[in-house]
Amino acid sequence: MPERIHRVERNSDATFLGWQKTASGEFFPLYNITVAGHPSDHSTVNEATLRRMHLRTPRTPSPYPEMRPSPWQDLGIELDHPRTAKEAIEIAGLDYTVVKKRLEVNAGLKQDAYATVRTDTGEVLGIVGQSYEPIQNRDAFAFFDALVDEQEAVYDTAGVLGCGERMWILAKLPGYMKVHGNDIVNKYLLLINSHDGSERVCVKLTPIRVVCNNTLTSALHEAGDGQSFGTPDTTQGVEQAFTSLALTNSRFEQLNAVFNGMAAKRITENQLQEYVRALVPDNEEREDNARTERIRNDVLQLHESGWGAQLARGTLWGAFNSVTEYTDHMMSDEDPTSRLNSILFGRGEQLKLKAFHLAERMMRD
Repeated sequence: MPERIHRVERNSDATFLGWQKTASGEFFPLYNITVAGHPSDHSTVNEATLRRMHLRTPRTPSPYPEMRPSPWQDLGIELDHPRTAKEAIEIAGLDYTVVKKRLEVNAGLKQDAYATVRTDTGEVLGIVGQSYEPIQNRDAFAFFDALVDEQEAVYDTAGVLGCGERMWILAKLPGYMKVHGNDIVNKYLLLINSHDGSERVCVKLTPIRVVCNNTLTSALHEAGDGQSFGTPDTTQGVEQAFTSLALTNSRFEQLNAVFNGMAAKRITENQLQEYVRALVPDNEEREDNARTERIRNDVLQLHESGWGAQLARGTLWGAFNSVTEYTDHMMSDEDPTSRLNSILFGRGEQLKLKAFHLAERMMRD
């Protein structure tokens, strides 16, 4: 298991000065350029200016005094501007090799099954067919390096799930979404390489609400935002990455409009309760629905006093985020790996997806 998240220091092209607030109450960050000999050395600029100058934006802290720890905090290694995915993976200690081994079968039985195995630990990661060939972590995201080189993304955090069945990198995109002026949502892509046969290399949109570190990935996953790359280290993979980036930016713009629409939609206490009941219906097969009522009450309480509730209380945006906070931080008391797996791929993801679509329908009513 990787150690608790920590940062690997590198040089940067600027330092973060602080968050500024406009007369309308909107936040924006300012930076000081620290490149000796640069014509704009020591100049105070915003993120867009740094990008135009092809300078690296430093890690920007939250504008909120207190912030809930992220769900991946115990599972990831925080990175600081590695130039390639291979370098990021080496820094995070995730450069293990996976091989395919034929399973032993009883005499007289036909079986075409293989195990994927970590060579450093000997652990079996999955059962796959004859045609499956593992893609090594060091090679999986080479196609994405071109985007990082063009400063269209930054490798932010890397980690694994389980024994290494899935290896992941969070890549941060420039800029952020502002919901109702001062509720900031960062734009991330989640890059995944699987060794259990569940999927190949995949990239998913992953918006993250800063004030509470709620992951909103499920809101877009069903609409085809998981992009698979069969041979990601080829020229075609690089071209596909740039094509997907254009689509990704367009989808984030659409999502920004949806989130702001949710924030503008006021709801009554009765509508909030109906929303929660629709998400967590009674279990008709059980006489006792005490657990169901407990979940509903937890979500309702988060709407009133959860992290960032003051920014969205009484709106559809607040209702939706009370569900994302529940799934990310309260739904499971299992180990961090199981919790993160639920958030990104399992029960938590499905509940957030349901919550998003229901909020969309209510927004149109």
